[in-house]
Parts: sequence; C-alpha cells; structure tokens
Amino acid sequence: MDATRYPLTSFHWGTYRAETRDGKLRALHPFEEDPHPSPIGLDLPGLLNHPLRIKRPAIREGWLKRDRREDRRGRGSEPFVEVSWEEAETLVADELRRIIDKYGNEAIFGGSYGWASSGRFHHAQGQLKRFLNLIGGFVRSVNSYSLAAGEVIVDHVLGNYRHFIYRQTDWASIVGNTELFLAFGGLPIKNSQVGAGGIGRHRALEAMTQAKSAGVEFVNISPIRSDVTEALGAGWIAPRPNTDTALMLGLAHTLLVEGLHDTAFLDRCCVGFDRFSDYLLGRRDGQPKSAEWAARICEIDAETLRSLARRMAGGRTMISASWSLTRQDRGEQPIWMAVTLAAMLGQIGLPGGGFGLGYSAVNNIGLERADLEYQAFPQGNNAVSAFIPVARIADMLENPGAPFDYNGTTYRYPDIKAIYWAGGNPFHHHQDLNRLRRVWARPQTVIVHEWCWNPNARHADIVLPVTTPAERTDIALTPRDPYIVSMDQVADPPARVRNDFDIFASLAQKFGKRAAFDAGRDHAQWLAWIYERSRAKAGEAGVSLPTFEQLRERGWHKVEAAADPYVVLADFRADPDACPLKTPSGRIEIFSSTVDGFGYDDCPGHPSWKQPAEWPANEHRYPLHLISNQPRGKLHSQLDHGENSQARRVSGHEPVTMNPADAHARNIRDGDVVRVFNDRGACLCGAVVSDDIRPGVVQISTGAWFDPDETDAGTCRLGNPNVLTADRGTSPLAQGPSAQSCLVEIEKFLREISEIGVHRPPEFVART
Repeated sequence: MDATRYPLTSFHWGTYRAETRDGKLRALHPFEEDPHPSPIGLDLPGLLNHPLRIKRPAIREGWLKRDRREDRRGRGSEPFVEVSWEEAETLVADELRRIIDKYGNEAIFGGSYGWASSGRFHHAQGQLKRFLNLIGGFVRSVNSYSLAAGEVIVDHVLGNYRHFIYRQTDWASIVGNTELFLAFGGLPIKNSQVGAGGIGRHRALEAMTQAKSAGVEFVNISPIRSDVTEALGAGWIAPRPNTDTALMLGLAHTLLVEGLHDTAFLDRCCVGFDRFSDYLLGRRDGQPKSAEWAARICEIDAETLRSLARRMAGGRTMISASWSLTRQDRGEQPIWMAVTLAAMLGQIGLPGGGFGLGYSAVNNIGLERADLEYQAFPQGNNAVSAFIPVARIADMLENPGAPFDYNGTTYRYPDIKAIYWAGGNPFHHHQDLNRLRRVWARPQTVIVHEWCWNPNARHADIVLPVTTPAERTDIALTPRDPYIVSMDQVADPPARVRNDFDIFASLAQKFGKRAAFDAGRDHAQWLAWIYERSRAKAGEAGVSLPTFEQLRERGWHKVEAAADPYVVLADFRADPDACPLKTPSGRIEIFSSTVDGFGYDDCPGHPSWKQPAEWPANEHRYPLHLISNQPRGKLHSQLDHGENSQARRVSGHEPVTMNPADAHARNIRDGDVVRVFNDRGACLCGAVVSDDIRPGVVQISTGAWFDPDETDAGTCRLGNPNVLTADRGTSPLAQGPSAQSCLVEIEKFLREISEIGVHRPPEFVART
C-alpha cells in the first residue's frame, strides 16, 4: 500500500496520510517525512462518531428554565436540551446583546486558550477574538499556562520573550559542538510529541540520539529518571522538587569562589553581576549560597555539585531549563538563574553553549528552520483594555473589582457576566479544580464551542458543536516548523456540526456585522488570502514558496534552514553595542533595576531562592511532593477518551508513580487503587511502583477528564491531579500558575469505587 497516495491532514501532534472511504476516516498513516510519528493521532478515526461526539447544539436545562440571576451550580451536573441551530444562535446573540447593553463589553471574558486546531485559518482563538472585537471587545488573558513566569521574566532579563522562548540554539549546533548538556527538568520525549501549529517531522528524539552519538554527555536534573530517555545514558541528579534555583546557586557559588567564571563576558555583555555576587557570597544576609547550603536544601551531596560546576567550566556546556520549572512557587527564578549561570560560564552566543529554554517541551524548540513571519487570521482591535494573567480565572470570578498586581502595576479584576470559550479546556489547564467549579457558577452565562462532551462542554450553558481539523480544509502554516502542509478535509462531519468560522459568521450577521467578519471571502478564499500574504512575507525575507495551487497539488513543502546552525545571541556576543538586547541596559540583566523597583518580596532584583509555600517540613499531614506533568497518551486533555490514553490507565484510573519505599510504608502495591489527597481535594489513581522516581515524590500526569464524585465532594474519580494543586500565582511579577507541584498524602482506597461517569454522554431531556 502506497500511503503517499492518501491526502494529508495535520494536527498539533503531527502530520498523517488519511485513509478515507465513503466520507469516513478509516485510518491515519505516518507522514513519509516523519521518522518518529506520534501515536496520539491514531485514535482519532475511532472518535469522530464516538458516543461522546456532540452532534447538535445543546442548552443546559436549568439555563433555559431559570432566570439568569439564580443559582447556577447545576453546571456540570444538570441535563441538556438539544435545539436547532437557529434557536441556539438566537439565544447566543440575544444573550451577548443583553450582557453588553446592561453591563458593557468588559463583562465578557473571551476564554479561548488555543490548541483547538493546527490550521492557520480554522484557529478557534483567532475566530472568537475577531468576532468579539467586532461587537465591542472582551476581557482577554495574557501569557500561557505552559510558562507564564518564564515569559514575563525573560522580557526583563533578555527582552522580547517570544524570540527567546521559541528560537533556541538549534539541535545541529548542539550535535556539532556541545560537550555537556545539563537538563534541568529533563528532556521528556512525551512532551515533544506536540507542537502548536502543526508538526512535519518529530525531531527531538532523533536530535538527542545524534548528539549522544557525537559524544554529548547528558545529565538529567529532575526527581524523575524517565524525564530523559534511557537511550541517552544520562547521569541522574534527583533534587527535591522546587529546589532547582538553589541547586543552580550552589553551582554558581562554586564557579565564583574557584575563579571559574568569565569576568570578561560578564563585564562586556551583562549588568548587575556585582549585586548578584553579593547575594551569592552572603554579604547582605550572612548566608553564602555555597554547595553545602544548596546540598541541604536539595538533598544532593555537596561534592556532586562542586564536581558538576567544574565540569561545566571545563568544556562547552548547554544549560537547558524546562518550561515546567516556571510552574512552581516563584517560577520566575529558575529561568533567571539558568541564564545567569550560563552568563557566568561565558558561553552565551557560542555554538552549542549558553542556555536553552524548553528543549523537548514541544517539538518546535531547537528545530533547524528559517526565521520567517506568516500571515495570521486577522483579529481586529479590542476596545476593552481589561485583562487578567491567564491562570487567574478563578480569582477574577470570585473577586470582581479586587486589585491584583502584575508586572509592576496594580489592576482590578473585571466583573464577568458571560464567558465565551472556543478552544482549550479550563477544567484541564486550571489548578484547584474544585475551587474553579465553585466560582464557575458565578457568571450568568457560559457559551462553549466543543466537539466532544469533555468537562468544558459539561460545565457550559450553551454548547455549539464544532468540526475537528480532520473535517475541514486548512493549512498547517507556522513559522515554528519548517513544514507547510495543505490540510485536506478527510472526513465528513455529522450533519448538524459546523466549523467556528461559519458559526461566528452567522452570529455576526445577527449583529449586522457579517460583511465585516467574513470580508466577503468564503473558506477557500480566506485560505488563499492567508497563504499568498504569507508567501509574500517569505519572499521579502528571501525565501521562495510555491504558489497556493502548487501547494494544494503536492500537499506539503519544506522550507530549508540556513546553511549555518542557529546560535542564540551570537550577534549580540560579537558586538553587544551594535546588536543590543531589548532591555533597559541593552545587556543581559542579571540584576534588573526595573524588577527591583517593583518592590516584590517574592521577586527581588536578581535571581534568588526562597522556601516555597508548600514544603514537607512545614506540613506533616502531607509529606509527599506531587509532580503533575504532561501526559504521554494525549495532548493535554485532548483524546482522553481514546484507546491510546485509556490503555495507559491502571485499574481504570490515571497512574500515580511512587517510589518503592513510599509504597511499602503505605502497604501499596502495583495496580492498587489509591486515594491521593490534601485539603483542596482528592483523586483516585492506579499505583505504579518504580525506582524511577526519588523517595518522597509522586507523579500524576495531567489530562484525565475532571470527573467529580457527587457523593464524595472534592474527589475526581478518574485521577485529575488539578483537584490537588494550589491556585496561587508564582509571584506578583507574572502571576503564573504554580501547579507543577504540591504536597499530598496517599492511602490505599478500600471503599467501593463509584462508576466513572465522564466518559459517558451527559443526560438529555425533552423541553418542557
């Protein structure tokens, strides 16, 4: 069978050849350019007509029957009434008009978070924002759940975080030049299965094995051994969670006191090292941040740290900090400290050296690619200035009008009356889901676009069913990946399911804005417009792309990278005066006068370590440190009901991995159903006992669909760890999510297990 004869489709987890018959997607086959295709997408053909597929617009029964001002705690448990598209769209338009007339556009929260489609046109977030902007605007969110703290601090330390987050020294430079690769937070291959905007070729595993063959030595610095693939033969240093900054400070202290730091680079390319070195040596607080000091905090031998520091200074070293390090108390600090440590080595801007932020966090990081800009679907201008940091949704809903600090300024939370969500699942991304569910009852109306009955749809009032990427034509066109893929429609959607563009175009018509929304273009014309504008931008950068017709005929095109590997800050290193950074000083800011001027106790003017709010020595009831990382069998919570995700369950629940010593102390064995709990909630998991995790630490991947047990308040039956994580900002600087870790206890679950309900459709009732 020649799979190349099949049409192409693309998702955030990869590109596939689609085998179709009679309008149905029968199977997906790996794209011929991809040596390591992700298995995630293989579940999709069986899910397009799954019982959980949303096939008609649906309205929560209580919303139809009761006044909007009454109690709305029925979200997530009440049955739905299926209605026609005309009625659903009329209800949506009338409700938005009522909210705007009574409260203004600042009462609407546009909650799309992305990841809905890899296509450049059918991008739910862009479609939603264009529509809401046309009717007067909305409250938006800023930064990401993935690395909000990193985004904000990088702006201050390096300037222009978008460039430094998504444009790292490429793998070819590492393969050819790096001698020692320090992976703070690991290099989890499971994370690199995905990439926003589509993936042509999964590169991370291939690149790592090439680097290993070239003699690169990898060191995994993480409580979890499997955070670096076994094939690399990496050394393993397993610190306590949330101590990465302290560990790096111990390394920096050794470099300083042993004269292994590069004073010439620090003087020429950085500012503020003198202020930082005073802190490092304890001149102000009386506590040197020595290897011995760090060893006590991290529970790592001091000589191990000193030896590692000397090895770092003895050859070309890449310091890699995973995005996960930002998702903890004071998550700004590990990123700031990783850049500072690299600056002390003086290798920033050299091939294979310096720092890297997020290698293997997604496939895009480190890709050899051209530096291009492509045309997006235009969103227009938002007339509402109010915003929130992305992870402060529950704070906003619970405390309208209350002040909050963010990046040096005090703002106030808006009073939200309506939430419009298209793309993403807040009942996956957000922390302390029991709190979120309580405050989710406050808005008068929640409108959601979804394709399956996940927790996001179940907690809505109006649910509009949308197509999947397989059911529409689009283009996977992202500057973060060298492949451009013409996405064919490879399956017919259910009869009463629509795409986001058609939904918003119809809603815009009810506001007299249809012409402004669609600009007189249909789907095909928009695709051609976006591509040809992108082609023109590429041409201005000296890159020739095929015509739209040529791309559609062939199916894909690869944009070749420059001949020389890309190295972060190479131009800056060569001439910092001619190529200054977009920081106040034009240099790397080891000490930031701007940040220092904000006066935040949790984020002073230089990297520092402070004991996190949840620390085992302070909380004897919950002695285990939970790490909630990314899942292996799905993208966030997408396709949780698929076979790939289901096959990874243990005794029907999300696995929890624990060290044999911790399991033995609790009489827990492999396969036992256990209850993981703290004061915020509990979840049921299947125990996996393994030496691959350090004692005192347990791990549960995120992404299990939130399945609250109505008979046991606060318990998720399927095993979502975000019922346990704290809804607390990283610091007033970024207010990012700090949900990567928290404290818990585990016990064997001896009661009768309630039936898991979230993988069954909700109840539907006739209209009364």
